This record gives sequence, structure tokens and C-alpha cells, in this order.
Amino acid sequence: MLEVKNLSKKFKEGFQLEDISFKLEPGYIMGFIGPNGSGKTTTINLIMNLMKRDSGSVKIFGEDITANEKEIKNRIGFVYDEAHFYDDLTLEQMKKIIAPFYKEWNESLYRDYIDKFELDPRMRIKKLSKGMKTKYSLALALSHNADLIIMDEPTSGLDPIFRKEILDILYDIIQDERKSIFFSTHITTDLEQIADYITFINKGKMVFSKPKDEIMEEFKIVKGDSRNLTPDVRERFIKLRETGYGFEGLTREATRLKAMLDDNTLVENASLQDIMYYMRAEG
Repeated sequence: MLEVKNLSKKFKEGFQLEDISFKLEPGYIMGFIGPNGSGKTTTINLIMNLMKRDSGSVKIFGEDITANEKEIKNRIGFVYDEAHFYDDLTLEQMKKIIAPFYKEWNESLYRDYIDKFELDPRMRIKKLSKGMKTKYSLALALSHNADLIIMDEPTSGLDPIFRKEILDILYDIIQDERKSIFFSTHITTDLEQIADYITFINKGKMVFSKPKDEIMEEFKIVKGDSRNLTPDVRERFIKLRETGYGFEGLTREATRLKAMLDDNTLVENASLQDIMYYMRAEG
């Protein structure tokens, strides 16, 4: 569905995206995470051919995005972090401009989403809140039978109830095993609910791209007394944080550490937020 291989882009300001590679198969949701400034939006812009890459390749539906861009984008539903619409138009007027670009536009489905999201087609876009603009962007992206949904921070600024509704909609979409979703967000709890795979970049470089369940099994948080931090113990952590009350750290060697430390040591599952926090510090 989507294959990114050795994707690189260098900017004059000094930031560089280096050798980003991952693959998304049909029927799955991939979460795309990284701290602000790590290169997530740059990667998405390169995937969508909105900026020119320096090297590497992007294949969507098995074809290079530059070879057949119009046909490929006809099969993509795209929700950007900032909505780019004509502010003085109503939702209905804007839809009439956008809909003809898509061969499989489904007007009935669009109206279902507009009703579901409680949007007024007569309202002018400049009157919409950020959350309402996101809902409108989603309604447009989901109404033309797209095979690949690409979203850049779609749930940012939305209340928890509506975020849950969006996740339910995305989950329903991938029940059709011919469709996939690429979902960039800093709200990692959303990804813990629905993602099958997680791709993590930091400072323009790959950290990992793996099945979510494998990641959650691999990384653990270990907490204990700082007096137990011998050199041998320390080297088994990816990153440690010490306070006056003890230590807390991220590790791939929780079982070994538990055996090396005293009975008061705690081992907990690491959240995606934990992993991103500690591995960002490591980077």
C-alpha cells in the first residue's frame, strides 16, 4: 500500500531527514510518531510529493508517486494538520469545488458524515473552530472511497469524545482489508487503541518501525532505589532518570534487571509516550 525507502531531504537551515524507510500493507493502521521538529510533516509532504526529495523512493499502490501522481492521489484521502480552504466560502460551496476531482465521490456518504459531525453546510469556513475544520477535512477525505488515508495530526484540538468517534470510524474503515491508514499524531494514547504498527522518527532519523504489540512487549519501565544502580545495572537501560526518591528508566532487559535488583524494584509496561520521551532524550 505504501513503501518508503531511504527517503532523505536536507534543508538550508540545517535540518536533515535521513534514510527513512517503512512499509504499510493493506488492511492495517500505522501510527507515525516523533517529537515536534522530528520530521513527521516533512515525511508526509515528501510522500504526497508536495516537496522534492533529495534521494530515496516513495511507492503508493506499487507505483512511484511521481510517475502517476494524479491517479494515485485520486485514491488517497488526505487530512492535513492545517486545513487549507477558501475562508469566505460555505462548506457546501467548498465541497462543490473539491468533489469533482475525485472519480468515486460519494455524495450520500459525504452528507452522512456532515450530519454525524454536526456540521452546517451553510456555515462559512472562517466561522469554523479548529475542531470543526478537522471534522470537515475528515468528511471530505472519507467520502471518495479512498484506499489509503493519510492524516497529519487529525485529532489535535478535538475533545476526547469526538476523538474516540474518529478512532471508531478509522477502525471501521480498515475492516475492509484493501484499505490502510497512515496516522501521524502526538496523541500516542490514540495509537495505543487502534494502531497495528508504529513508526518512530527522532531528529530526522529512524528509531524503529515495528508491530505495536511487539514494541509494547519489548520496552519496559523499571523503577527502584538509586543505591542499586551499579555500572552493570546502568548499562542495561536505554535511558535513566534519577530523583531524590530513586530512579526510573526505559529498558529492553527488564527480566534481567529484575533478577539483578532487590524485591522492591517495580517493572511496568512502557506506554508509547514513555518510549518516545526516553528515546528522544537518548537521541
